[in-house]
Amino acid sequence: MSDPIDFRYRDASLSVDERVEVLLGQLTLEEKAGLFFQNMILPGQDGELSPGNAAFGLPGADEYVRERHMNHFNVLGAAPEAGLLAAWHNRLQELAASTRLGIPVTLSSDPRHTSSDNPGAALSAGSFSAWPEPLGLAAVGDEALVERFGDVARQEYVAVGIRLALHPQVDLATEPRWSRQLQTFGEGVELASTLGAAYIRGFQGPVLGPESVSAMVKHFPGGGPQKDGEDPHFAHGREQVYPGGEFELHLKPFEDAFAVGVSQVMPYYGMPVDTDLEEVGFAFNKTVVTQLLRGRFGFDGIVCTDWGLITDSFIMGDPFPARAWGVEHLTPRERIVRLLDAGVDQFGGEACPELLVESVRDGEVAEERLDVSVRRLLREKFVLGLFDRPYVDADAARLVVGKPEFVEAGLAAQRASVVLLVNRDILPLRSAAAASTIPGSTRDLRLYVEGVSPDIASGYATLVATPAEADVALLRLQAPWEERPTAFENRFHSGSLDFPEDVVAHVREVAVAVPTVVDVFCDRPAILTPFADAVAALLVTFGVSDAALLDVVTGVAAPQGNLPFDLPRSMAAVEASRPDVPFDTADPLFRYGDGLRY
Repeated sequence: MSDPIDFRYRDASLSVDERVEVLLGQLTLEEKAGLFFQNMILPGQDGELSPGNAAFGLPGADEYVRERHMNHFNVLGAAPEAGLLAAWHNRLQELAASTRLGIPVTLSSDPRHTSSDNPGAALSAGSFSAWPEPLGLAAVGDEALVERFGDVARQEYVAVGIRLALHPQVDLATEPRWSRQLQTFGEGVELASTLGAAYIRGFQGPVLGPESVSAMVKHFPGGGPQKDGEDPHFAHGREQVYPGGEFELHLKPFEDAFAVGVSQVMPYYGMPVDTDLEEVGFAFNKTVVTQLLRGRFGFDGIVCTDWGLITDSFIMGDPFPARAWGVEHLTPRERIVRLLDAGVDQFGGEACPELLVESVRDGEVAEERLDVSVRRLLREKFVLGLFDRPYVDADAARLVVGKPEFVEAGLAAQRASVVLLVNRDILPLRSAAAASTIPGSTRDLRLYVEGVSPDIASGYATLVATPAEADVALLRLQAPWEERPTAFENRFHSGSLDFPEDVVAHVREVAVAVPTVVDVFCDRPAILTPFADAVAALLVTFGVSDAALLDVVTGVAAPQGNLPFDLPRSMAAVEASRPDVPFDTADPLFRYGDGLRY
């Protein structure tokens, strides 16, 4: 007969440390192992538990919780309506409560307050308030605005049960071709450091507590200096290089994150080459995790790996190897042992606790080593109040998520983030009839659009079918990228920053026919040289809706953004630059901080 359960860990009058020790002492090896794994989970669209997801090879909730003893999950995909998401969360917590010790679930999320749709990086806002991307927040450059965003996102997350943000991303955007710049705060170290800290304060509050969302800052010790700008989600992008010797510079934003008490850290996939560090992925690197992060910086919070470092997987139908860069020769069990020895506490994107159990039973890992990390993982659940209040109010969630004042704040931030680089006396657009000085008075203006919703544009001007019929043309372009062989990799834009010749020719052709306003969505710093001299106005944006852009173009709002990175003049300049050194492309077309006003 098993020993009776000591439920004192449910007594909120005890200290967190006492509660942790009471619970830790009762965990089986299998229950401890389950805590180490955080994998993706799909919410049921009807508020019910999902049976799994074939595209990402994910099991259902019952298997996760009952069989694998897991209770940390990353919410995958665009969320259903807020009330349904909250109801699904509550059902998941009910499932967790039915287990032997009833350890509550911690739900995490990638960023989900913008227009992005990349299941490996960020998700579209859906019913949440929509804000500009972090690069757009950097374009505004307002510390108070970023903290306000964090607080709004915190309230919306907490309302539906999400208690861990797999962000902010405080990497420096020093390699112009790098795929992950959109979620950074740009190329400048001081701004990235200041805004990253403000972001964390918004999510966590002054101290981590029952109303907080824990923040996981990434990607330590700084993504960005990727060889040729390739992404280390993929084997060909695994090398991280420092030809300019700027390893220390990339640590600065993390120092500011530690100063405001960030709760968790994610090391990067990247494998440093030609440095004094061992050439293995940063999470496998004991010098980086234990000596640098734990030792020099004194970080004693949770260290969670990036996703998929242990086992191979299928994503969107294509096979991908584990991102075990530099230790590809190790078995999955050996990778687990190596990661624990390096000093990590949790394995992101993995769901194989049986391997950890086997490693302990075979003497490869001491159970006492597990206890070190289990204490950290349990402690955060207690601090967040998950044991005391595991459920949320689905009706209240509907009132909080997408609250009108949150939506308007997000829209105002989008407008403010627009960067105006060229204005040849055309913006703001005015009425064709009388050159009206009333902002937004453009209803009789004949407008030709591409890349803009006609339904939205028709609320601002009279739409015409061809440039020849128009008074003005408005073209919205996506920064260029090279197509790659798999669906998943094509979510990470890489390669040349040059626009294809046919796109350049088309923009110039339209610009000859009619005064043309061009906006470029710069998820990477596109090379605008081939048409910057031909257009009447040139803007760049970072996650701005058609309505927000048109408000700025027609003068309802004024552009307030400044470039968060240099825009290179040519690919030759990009290729000659050093990936770890900011502002290193020769003679950029537009410089960091550029931005016109009216």
